[in-house]
This record gives sequence, structure tokens and C-alpha cells, in this order.
Amino acid sequence: MGMAKFFHICLLLVLGSASGYSQISQTASNFELQGVVREKGSNQGLSGVAVSTNSGEYTLTNAKGEFKIKVYIGQELIFESPLMETVRYRVTSKDQLEILVETNIKNNIGLSRSSSQGERSTSLYYTYIDSANYYKKSNIRKSIDFITQSLAQLGLGSNKEQLAIAYSTLGEVYQYHKQYDLAISSYKDALLANQTLKTSLLLAKTYVLNKEFSEAERLLSPLVKTTKMVPFQRVELYEILGDASAGIGDVDNAVAFYEEGLKVAEKNQIAPKTIDLNSKIASVYAKGNRLQEAKAFFDNSLQLASEQAPQRAVQEKEKVADFYNQKNEYGQEIQLRKKSLEDLKKIPKSSAPVGLSMESDSISAQRINYKIANAYIAQDKYDEAIPYLEESIKDADVEDDLLVRKDATRKLSEVYKYKGDYTKALETYQEYVAVVDTLYVRKEQEIARAARFNREIASQQSRISGLEQERELSQSKYSLALTEQQLVEESIKRQNWIIYSLVFGMLLMGLAAYFFYRSNKQQKLANNLLALKSLRSQMNPHFIFNALNSVNNFIAKSDERSANRYLSDFSTLMRSVLENSDEDFIPLSKELELLELYTKLEHSRFADKFDYTIIVDDNIDIDAFQIPPMLLQPYIENAIWHGLRYRDDKGYLKLEIKQKDKQALEIVISDNGIGRKKSAEIKTQNQKKQKSKGMGNIKKRIEILNDMHKDKVDVVISDLESNGTGTKVVFTIRRDR
Repeated sequence: MGMAKFFHICLLLVLGSASGYSQISQTASNFELQGVVREKGSNQGLSGVAVSTNSGEYTLTNAKGEFKIKVYIGQELIFESPLMETVRYRVTSKDQLEILVETNIKNNIGLSRSSSQGERSTSLYYTYIDSANYYKKSNIRKSIDFITQSLAQLGLGSNKEQLAIAYSTLGEVYQYHKQYDLAISSYKDALLANQTLKTSLLLAKTYVLNKEFSEAERLLSPLVKTTKMVPFQRVELYEILGDASAGIGDVDNAVAFYEEGLKVAEKNQIAPKTIDLNSKIASVYAKGNRLQEAKAFFDNSLQLASEQAPQRAVQEKEKVADFYNQKNEYGQEIQLRKKSLEDLKKIPKSSAPVGLSMESDSISAQRINYKIANAYIAQDKYDEAIPYLEESIKDADVEDDLLVRKDATRKLSEVYKYKGDYTKALETYQEYVAVVDTLYVRKEQEIARAARFNREIASQQSRISGLEQERELSQSKYSLALTEQQLVEESIKRQNWIIYSLVFGMLLMGLAAYFFYRSNKQQKLANNLLALKSLRSQMNPHFIFNALNSVNNFIAKSDERSANRYLSDFSTLMRSVLENSDEDFIPLSKELELLELYTKLEHSRFADKFDYTIIVDDNIDIDAFQIPPMLLQPYIENAIWHGLRYRDDKGYLKLEIKQKDKQALEIVISDNGIGRKKSAEIKTQNQKKQKSKGMGNIKKRIEILNDMHKDKVDVVISDLESNGTGTKVVFTIRRDR
């Protein structure tokens, strides 16, 4: 039994060490990545682009589109902005990153790139937003002023995304400075302009800070089923829901939400949130007096925090020490707070304000010493408590922390009283009174500053409200002008009604004439369709007979392979001709296949008479462009039979398809045969009849098509050479207009 327990403990230590190494390794591999986001084409930097990671790192690009963010190799960066589609990028190196994006400024902002005034206004807007974010934590007045100026850049043409960004940024400023009611109002305005997950989470977090827990639950509960959410946002969602449940005392629900968030945080290695959630689970258990579970999760958070930065470790140690204090385990509390003091010495001096503006739960040497002294006093160890109280007073005096100095001085006076040293007790109490007097004066000054600050905030808020009212007033005036215009138009319509009634009779006559015309047109269309179908079904019998003779010749020569190949191609051609006989138009790609088959068959018969080339412009979408079926074949047939086959040497046939313009194709059929004049001289009477029939069909088809589709096909036939040799046929085929 003892050996099993020993083995179990060893296993836990190994696993803990491995986990610690993993966390430390990841932390050590983090580096600061520099980059820039630019617009494709213009190469201009994009400001105000949100850059985030799944571990919670977040920043915005500056006016030049530049950014810096802590990442590790293999981590995913997310780039978001109303001006562009969301971009995701996997980090592969430490080199400076350049992200090129397509923007939708024309659609979202309603501005043309040629509008210099609009561009300048948009640029200023994002510059002011960047400045507001820069001063968000250090100077609330400047930050609000920049947001006000950004709103001033938005006129009637502003889009909802820009308005939402401005109000959301304003809410973050108010939230950081604990103006929760104003923050809630700003976030609501942002959501009215544009619903985003980020703003919803910020609003819910502020509800929790303002102890409006049911409002936070109402807002976030529907979002649990949302699938489009980055891991860090998913963790935040569960964390805030847990905070809300904890706020109303629902321990089980709070733990359930925290644990869901913890699963996501551990899976995606979001170390800060892993610590926070372990700590929050422990705190909830502690409030529910489930001390054993609380201790287990506090141990987890303490171990994880020790693997992070010293500041984070101190924060968690103090939280766990408070837990030990709650359990009256003063020995463990004192031990842990002493370690906090050691860690605190490793942390550089904070730039945070001191004195009255310090938070009551802020961590400092004077506060830790004061709490250690209180733990000793709780055990009646007055002599051990005195040095820590004296050290607390000393540190508080250096840091001008009057609150801690007051409490520590009063406590020291009480300790001397308990020990029976009434002289020192009296001296210390007099020091306490002096500190209280100073504190009273300081508080009055602070109250005066706070009142002045609140007036300034109210003034800025009034200015923002005024800008919004001006925008709404302008919009109302615009709407009123539209209403007046509509009334005028209605009046004109009523006046015209009398005129319309007078010509109603004429309209009836016109309608009758129209129906008569349409009936004739439909009949003509039906006749044209019937004629087209009849003409399409006709193919030069000469070609069919000659093709069959070619097959017979191959068989006679015992060339079965050539006969089979020829017959296969011929049957494919005939099948395609029959399939397309019911179609007015087919894709150009299909027509090219037919022409290729036909020309190939003729070339196999007259291989010594001509070669051929089919050239198609790469820019033409041959599947999209429509063409009448078998329109080009008779002209190619003429070129072969009446031009090329009478040459003494080998001729050349060329089919070239080019894009004439956006709405038209140019198809050129050219041959270097004997020419039209010489061909006509040597033709037999039977051949002349055959040509007349074949070409006549084509001419009729073109006439009908042009009548039905407004000059869709144009054909020009000319001699290729000035001496009358060769023939050139130029087709111009247009899209339906």
C-alpha cells in the first residue's frame, strides 16, 4: 500500500514537471513579431486593423498599417477590419511580416478612391481611433477627446461598422476607468450600429463588473451555440458566464462554465486563461465552503502561475494566501506571503499611481507586510508581528500609500497596547491621528478632483451626445425633404390622373393593336424556329457519301484499323450533329469539337492536299460563349472542296477565333486555295447546284438568326490575296443584347 502511494506521488511529480517544462518552453519560444498590413494595388498601409492570436494577444495597426505582437512559431494570426475580409495567417518565421489584402472601401464606406476628401476623412477617423486606444489606460480625457473627434469625421454617409468601432472603443475607455454605467451605454450604442461578438463579450463583462449578472447571462446564453468563434473568445464566453453564475451564488453552474472554458484554454494552450480559470474555480468552491475542492484548484493555479512571469506568480500567491487566511491556516498564509515578498523584489517598479488612487486589493510590499503582521496577531504572536508592521509603515511612507500607513499605524498601536507598552502605544496612536488628518485633507482634494473629473467626463459625453443628435437631426431633415418631395410627386400624380383617364380610350386601341402585332410576331417567331430546325437538320450529302466511300476504300485496302478509326470519328460527328439539331445555340467549345472532328475526317481523306490549324484566344471562355451549331462547317467544307483540293501542292487551312470586344467574337476562316473565281470556272454543273443549295441554307439561317437576335451574326467573304487566290471568311458573332 505504501509503495503504491509512493509510486503515485512520483508519477504526479513527473507529469507536473513535464507540464511545467512544456509551459516554460512555450513561453521561452514567444517573440515579438513586427509586420505591416497593406492594401493590394495601392500598397497603402491600413490603420485600425485588429490583429489577434488564439492565446489572447491583441493589437491594432497604426496609421501606417504597422503592428507588433507576441507570438510563437506555428501560431495563427487573425486580421479583422470592416474594410476587408478576415485574414488568417500561420506564423512560420521571425522575419518581418507583410500582409496584402483586398479592401471593400467603396462598398462599406461609400467613397470613391478618387474622392480625396472622403479618403482624408476616413484616414483621420482611424488615426483618431488609434490615438484613443493609445491613451486608453493613461489619459482618459485625451482618449475620450480623440473618440469625439473620430465621431466628428463621420457624416451622413458613414457606415455602421465605423460608428460601432468608435462607440465600442469609448466603452473600453469607460470600462477601464470603472465608469461602468457609461461603458454599458456605449457598448449598447455600438451593438445598435453593428452586432459583433467582441462587443457583446465586452458588454457582458461590464454587466458582471457592474453586478448586473442576469443581464450578462441573458446576453451571452444564446451565443453558446455560435460556431464562428476563435478559441480565446470561446474561453472568454464561458468565463463571463461563470462570473455571472458566481455573482448570483450558483456554484454548480459557475464551476460548469469555468470548466468548459478551461477545456478550451488547455486544448489551445492559452496559458493566462488556464491560470485564471483554475483560480476562479477555486474561489467559487471557497465561497461555497467546499474547501477541499478549492485547495486542489488553488494548487493548480499556483503551480501554473509560478511557471509564468513573477508578477503573475505574486498575484496568484496572494490570492491563495487569502484563502489560507479564510481557513485560519495562518502558518501556510505567512509562508506564502513571505515568498510573495521575495518575488516582488524581482519585479521592476510599476508606473501605476500610488496613494489614494491605489486599488484596495492591489499588491505591494506594504500591503503584504501588513497582512503577514495580521496573521501573526491572529495567533497572538505580537513580537513577530511588530517588525512586519514597522516595515509596512516604512514602505507605505516611501510609496506615499496613506491607506496602508493608516491601517498599519493603528494596528501597531493596538499591538503595543496588547503588550502593555502604553507609552509606545500612545506615540503610535498620535502618529495614526496625524496620518488620518493628512488622509482627510488628501481625500477632500481627491473628492474635488473627482468632482471636476466627473464634470469633464459629463461635458465630453454631452458633446458626443450632441454630435449624435446633430447626425440624427440631419438625417431627420433629409427624411423630411424626401417626404416633401414625395408629397409634391403625389400632387403631380393626382393632376395627371385626369389626363390619363382622357387617353384611356386611346390606350385601349393601342393595346388592341399591340396584341395584333404580338400575335403576328409570335407567328413569325414560330415560323423562324421551324425554318431553323429544318435548315439545321440538313447536311451536305456530298460529305456523307464521300465519308462512306472513304470507309469503303479503307476496307478494300484491308486497312481495317484506319476504317474503324475513320468510322468511329464519323459516327461521333453525326451523333453530335443530331444532338445539336434541336438547339438554336450551343457553347463555342462544342462547336469547336464538331469542327475539329469534321476537319480531321477531311484531312484523313486529303492528307496530301492541305494541313490545318485551329487557334483560339486564351482570353475567351469557350464554355460561356454561345454560337449557332454547324454554322462554320459549310465554309470550311467549301474551302477544302473548292479551293484546297485543286492546288498542285499542299495547301493550308486556318481557323482563328479572337475576342473582338466584350460583346463579340471574330472568327476567321482562311485558306490559300485556288480562289473563288478560278474555282467557279472549273466547277461542273452539278457542283454549282450543290453549292447553291448548301450556301443558300447558311444564308437563310443567318438571315433568320439576325432577325430574331438583332444582328447577331455578320459574315464577310473576300479574296485572301490581291491576285484572287485564297479565300477569307470573317464571322462576327455577338452576344444577345
